[in-house]
Amino acid sequence: MEDREFRRAMGKFATGVTVIATESEGEIHGMTANAFMSLSLEPKLVVISIGEKARILNKIKQSRIFTVNILASEQQELSMIFAGQLKEHREVVFERLDGKPVLPGAVVQIACELSGEHVEGDHTLFIGKVTGIKLEESEPLIFYSGRYRSLIEEPPAAQ
Repeated sequence: MEDREFRRAMGKFATGVTVIATESEGEIHGMTANAFMSLSLEPKLVVISIGEKARILNKIKQSRIFTVNILASEQQELSMIFAGQLKEHREVVFERLDGKPVLPGAVVQIACELSGEHVEGDHTLFIGKVTGIKLEESEPLIFYSGRYRSLIEEPPAAQ
């Protein structure tokens, strides 16, 4: 199969949109990602997948910390900023959760310490031990088939 066909097929899986952030040498670095999942309840672990060409890859390896910010439906612009899709520079303000940088207004903020890493193909899977979590009551930003989407609540099916 061709790379393009594979990407299109994987894009048919609807995901939330996250910004992964870390702090290295006093600077905060972030990137938009949808390759995120929960791994374990005991201990509380999550996994992120970072491409070998991503600038944040070595920053996470150096800092040994990262956060996962699950974006709210009104945070599409933040997703675009951290995906490098907006040409003009915009200042982004971060808060702290367990001393780690997080985005205010995210549906969920998850602070992690690096627990393990595994290189597979052209990506590194980082396993994070969750050290802090904060939830907001808002709708998530969704990505499906190459476009941003939002949830629409369907009425319950007739019994």
